[in-house]
Amino acid sequence: MIRDLKYLAAFIVPLTAFISLYLRGPFAFSTLIFVFVCVPLLEPILPKSASNLNADEANAKSKNIFFELLLYLNIPIVFGLLFYFLSIVSCSEFTTAEFVGMFTAVGLTMSSAGINVAHELGHRPERFHKWMSKLLLMPSQYCHFIIEHNLGHHKNVATPEDPATAKKGEILYFFWLRSIVFTYVNAWKLEMRRLKQIGQSHNIFINQMVQFLVLQVGFSIIIAWYFSMSTMIIYLAVAMFSVVMLETINYIEHYGLQRKKMDNGRYERVQPYHSWNSNHELGRILLYELTRHSDHHFLANKKYQLLDHHSNAKQLPVGYPSSMLLSMVPPLWFYIMNKRLA
Repeated sequence: MIRDLKYLAAFIVPLTAFISLYLRGPFAFSTLIFVFVCVPLLEPILPKSASNLNADEANAKSKNIFFELLLYLNIPIVFGLLFYFLSIVSCSEFTTAEFVGMFTAVGLTMSSAGINVAHELGHRPERFHKWMSKLLLMPSQYCHFIIEHNLGHHKNVATPEDPATAKKGEILYFFWLRSIVFTYVNAWKLEMRRLKQIGQSHNIFINQMVQFLVLQVGFSIIIAWYFSMSTMIIYLAVAMFSVVMLETINYIEHYGLQRKKMDNGRYERVQPYHSWNSNHELGRILLYELTRHSDHHFLANKKYQLLDHHSNAKQLPVGYPSSMLLSMVPPLWFYIMNKRLA
């Protein structure tokens, strides 16, 4: 149990965001510096681990409520930091530099503690966890992610049908647009197909996409009413920033990987080598083991604390934050990653 306390380090990102908002000044960039300077510098010198749990350890950890509570705590943290940020920008004085620091701090928290944790909860079978996932996706205006990711991305990953799989040679900035637009379009298609199968094609009251739209628009209106219209615009901008951070992770997770199409027209089963993996301990903890992405796609309903290393999984040359930085410089990213694809 003592070793499991390492996952408390996942709260460093929201903690630095609180420091950014509370202290401001030079501390406004605390989160940005931690995520994109400290972590990339620390990961090469901190340990990497390819070890897996044995059956007894996995059984014990799968039943330990501690791992669930860590996820649940992110709900008040995300909403609390967002409204703290909005209260500051609506009625406090600050410099442009402070605003940029606070903006990125909240956006990174909404991406890591919000969308990322929602992704974990969204794969659980219980309705309670599904609703918690949607609640965490709402601040980022990305509730439809739970539909397309679970029913679309996991089925079509590493194929041309998946908008969240980056093609070889595709520039990150073009990928953002393609993935964001078609994730939304595909979510509508999947939901309409579900409604058609149950004979409720025209029932807008049980259409999840309509529900998400009402929920998210209503949330934005509440912010505009309580704060101001300009504060709502800032909120929508930080929500978009959090989505862009998510899509950058999507970009590095499957860049250039392809599943073979068989003679019957179907694609081969998803294997560990259809995702880019990272065993850097720090990144694994900060992102609730998201970086062991190969095993997640191999067994999507596996809880984060149980994810395994696969010897045949593709390994990123650096950790997730460093890979995100590399991807923002396309020539450098292509130079490094295309050789690994070959």
